Amino acid sequence: MTYKARKRLALFVLVVGLPVYIILAVTLMSEASRFPKLIEFLIYVVLGIGWVFPLKWVFKGIGQPDPDQPQ
Repeated sequence: MTYKARKRLALFVLVVGLPVYIILAVTLMSEASRFPKLIEFLIYVVLGIGWVFPLKWVFKGIGQPDPDQPQ
């Protein structure tokens, strides 16, 4: 995948995908029965960090200069 395509995909994930994920996570937690505080905290931590790992390859190196550009 080219640098420009990854940059566009990263922007799409942040602008569209992340808000959709947040809405789904909040809806899931509000619909679930009440858990003990520790379990609920762990679920929020997993939901808060878990989206990063599958998308790590998209964001890797985005802040760097375009490697495809000639010097």
